[in-house]
This record gives sequence, C-alpha cells and structure tokens, in this order.
Amino acid sequence: MGLPLLLGLLFSRTGGLLPQSIEQPNSCITAESLCLADPACNNTYRILESCSRSYAQNNFFILDHGARNKCLQAETMIRNSHFQECKCQRRTQKQEEQCLRIYWTVHSTVPEGDFNLEISPYKNVVSEESLKTNYNKLATRVSGSHLAGDSTNPCLQGAQVCSLNRRCGRLRAMYVSNCSPKDGHPCNQRKCHQELKHFFGRVDMDFTKRFLFCPCQDEFCGERRRKTIVPDCSFQNNSKPNCLALLDTCLKDYICKSRLADFQEQCKPSSSSSDGCFQHNHATCLEAYMGMIGTPMTPNYISNSTADVTLWCSCENSGNHKVDCEEIISLFSNNRCLRSAMHSQMGLNQVNTKDQEELQSISSPNTQRDGTSTVLTTKMYWESVKKMQPEVFTQNRQLFSHSVYSGDRLSLFTLALTLLLLLRGPP
Repeated sequence: MGLPLLLGLLFSRTGGLLPQSIEQPNSCITAESLCLADPACNNTYRILESCSRSYAQNNFFILDHGARNKCLQAETMIRNSHFQECKCQRRTQKQEEQCLRIYWTVHSTVPEGDFNLEISPYKNVVSEESLKTNYNKLATRVSGSHLAGDSTNPCLQGAQVCSLNRRCGRLRAMYVSNCSPKDGHPCNQRKCHQELKHFFGRVDMDFTKRFLFCPCQDEFCGERRRKTIVPDCSFQNNSKPNCLALLDTCLKDYICKSRLADFQEQCKPSSSSSDGCFQHNHATCLEAYMGMIGTPMTPNYISNSTADVTLWCSCENSGNHKVDCEEIISLFSNNRCLRSAMHSQMGLNQVNTKDQEELQSISSPNTQRDGTSTVLTTKMYWESVKKMQPEVFTQNRQLFSHSVYSGDRLSLFTLALTLLLLLRGPP
C-alpha cells in the first residue's frame, strides 16, 4: 500500500507523467529531441523541415494551394506538441543558432518579406543585476591614475575601463583587429560582424552599455562614440543598398531574423506611454539594440554631433514599396522607445521636444474604467509643473516619467499627487 500512496503523492506534485519542463516554455532543442523520439511528431516535423526549405527558396505564397495547406496544418499540429511555446536563450553562443533554426522551422509559414515579425524567439528572462560593483571599482582605478586623460570624455573613460576587464579588453581587441584593414587590404566584414557579436554577447552589459551609449557634449567625444564599432567596416560600404534588400538578407539569416524580431518586440514604441515604450523596459530595449550589431542590419550613430541612429541603406528605387522601405529605416531613426532608452542610459534629463509635443497635443480626454480622464490629467500635470522652478520641474518630470504603468494608465499614486498639487495651487 505504501508504493501506490507514494506514486500518488509524486504525481500530484509533478502534475502527471509528463515533466513540468514540457508544460512550461522550454528550449526548442529539448523540444526537438522529444519530438524526434515520437513517431507521429517526427513525421510532422519532417514535413515542416521540407516546408522550411521550400520557403527559403521561394516565397511562401508562391507555393501551390495544396502545399501551403499541408505546411499550415503541420505547423498547427507541431505547435500543440512538444514545441508549444518553445523559446531560445540569449547569450548562448554554441546552441543559439541551432535553437533558432529549430524555432524558425516550426514557425516557417511567416511570409518572407513580412517586416513585422512581432514575436521574439528568445526567452523573456529577467536579467540579474549586472556586475556594477566590478565596473565601478575599475572606473575608480581609471579616475585615479594616469589613464584618466580627458575626464570630460565619457566614451574614452568607458574604453579605458573596458581595457582593465580581461574579457572586455580581450574581445574588444579581437573585433577592432578584425574590423581594421590589414596590409592595404580591406577588412573582412563577415569576420568583423562575427567578432562584434561575440563582444556584445559575452561581455557583461554594464560594460557594453556604458561603452556604446556614453553621453557626449562635443564632437570629439561623439566621434569616438560613433567609431566604437569600427563603422568603416561593420556599418558602411562604398554604396548604400536598398533597405528592402537589406531586410531580405536579414530574414534569410537565423541570427539576424531572430535579433530583428527581438528588437521589434522589446523596442516597440508607444505614443501614449511616458517612457515611449510599449513594454516599459529600457534595459531590454538596449539589449535588443545591441543584439542587432554584427548582423547584416547593423545600426550606428548618424554623425559625431547627434545621438540619433540609423541603418546604412536608402529607399531609392523602391518603386511601389517606398512606404515599406521607409518603415524599415524608421524602426531605428524614428523610434520613440529606442530614443528614450538611449537618452535614459546617457543620463539626458531633457524631454525630447517632439515627444513632449506628442504628450501635449492630445486634447480629448480618454476616460478609463474608473472614470478618471488620464490624458487630460497628464496635460494638466505638465502645464502646472512648468510653472515651477526649473530644478523642481526636472525632479517632478523624472518622477512622472518613471511612474509604474498598468497598460497605459497612470498609477493611483501619481494621480493622487497630481490632484494634490492642483488643489493646493501656487504657494
């Protein structure tokens, strides 16, 4: 009687005969192994592999009606098996490409050329606190030594701190070497991109973010920031390709396609959000942006005098697809979420003029379920705070911009504080 009781307790704790890892979001590599051991799943998966190969050679919609239906049915069946919600892990160099190949095999019916991939193939893991103590300790050593040099150039200081960290210094030296011309011969862009991906994938983010998103007050600093990724090799070529062709190249590469999907999800802009982001997470947006570096769609700063970024491509000769082409560039050059995340990392307190106008241009109140007119309250808040002293204005603006949102609604604390300020009136 003891054994049945023990088994009953075991099943009640584990939820049945299937491991919990199968029921929860899991690695696509594990899901593939389980599927290949299941004859029915294995047969369906082989059909999808064939669909994926056909898709790589032709547009999905070029396939005949019967072939398209067969692929769609196979994909529906496979997603309800071991592959349900399977994802891949960031910063796993050895397994990442293998996992992403599997992920896009079971999502092979995403139409080629569809720019809005929307869903990231990566696990949405909350990053642990980065090694700020290590970075700050090294930064203190730099500031107190002959390495300090120009203390007004944060980009130079970031590079010096990186050189004191063994991994950061070694991988930075590797990509700089591979992104530079040798013996009069041009650099190998493919090798350059590979080393850049290694650098941004293996070095702690507290180093890479300060290194890439350093605040600049002059063009000398801005030039160093722009040249961080050795753009003569990694970013630009003799002529700009069409952005649609650049996108097509990216979608044919598992890594680039996945990083683009991740960037679209993590840096999705929102015009009604104070932080500019639909996901309300600047850190994951910056991580996704850095993930694009080293891919065919590598972004970089436009010039030495601005913190704006763009792609090295143009929309000339786009024909009837010019709007689609411009959308590709705007994802980087006119992305409110990305701009807000970068400014936050750089410590820029000022609200972008364009973004502030967007907040104030909405005149009609948007009443929520609790009867509170959030948009009207937002406008009243900005207009009342502007009348205060500049220092107080900055502090309240930062408080407002960091409010916790649920959807697009203001927190109750912010609403209460706003009403209190309005009722008190001027001192």
